[in-house]
Amino acid sequence: MIGLGTYAYFWQHAEGLSLVGAFEDARAQGVELFQICDYAPLERMTDAELRDAASAAHDYGLTIELGTKGIEQERLSRFLELAEVFDARLVRSMLYGPGSRPSLDEATRILSTAMPAYEAAGVSLALETYEQVPTRDLLGVIDAVGSAALGVCLDPANVVAQLESPRACTEQTSRLVKNVHVKDFAFARQDGWVGFTYSGARMGDGLHDYGHVLDVIRPRERGINEVVEHWLPRQADAETTIRTERDWTRATLEYLRSAL
Repeated sequence: MIGLGTYAYFWQHAEGLSLVGAFEDARAQGVELFQICDYAPLERMTDAELRDAASAAHDYGLTIELGTKGIEQERLSRFLELAEVFDARLVRSMLYGPGSRPSLDEATRILSTAMPAYEAAGVSLALETYEQVPTRDLLGVIDAVGSAALGVCLDPANVVAQLESPRACTEQTSRLVKNVHVKDFAFARQDGWVGFTYSGARMGDGLHDYGHVLDVIRPRERGINEVVEHWLPRQADAETTIRTERDWTRATLEYLRSAL
């Protein structure tokens, strides 16, 4: 499925859009999948508020995925509980979280302990490719754990800061991908021509060869969900920023749907 996530509503959430409001907007755009990813209010919700949010998602006909940062046992256990509340089949995370940077051996031990519960619940854990952990190291941990429920959330944009090639990352991770984050990206000269800014771009205007992702990963054939997100810098004012964010979302959805 093609979906939207909280990172596609980053600036709208900052201006007060609620999670349920994002559900409503996503459904109005014909989307049936929503990834609640790194959305801080989720972890502050009461049980009643969580049930209400899950009920709203169900009423809008949305499949929910969850996302967090870190692999501490307590965090993974909590998000497995949240997955049950939302009937989510996938949790996205990263090896490193707030205040936590396990070694590769430690990460392997932690995940080896955590994955049986995920397997029993029928929930996948997808670890994102990003600049703090080289792709080869991430794959080494996943292979060492050896759980069919553990895989990769592919975001080729992130690894550029590790001086990795997005295309190479896509090819290296293909066999283990369980989720894809979709956004375009580009470099631009900073003012004064001293250095570059690496940031988001409107889909199709940047450097991302998403056709390569489709060819290599074959997400539609393999049942791998594609979740739209953005790296949108703040514009001149809130109104312009939100208008741009919504335009980028429409453009990305149109691009993905045209590739069906």
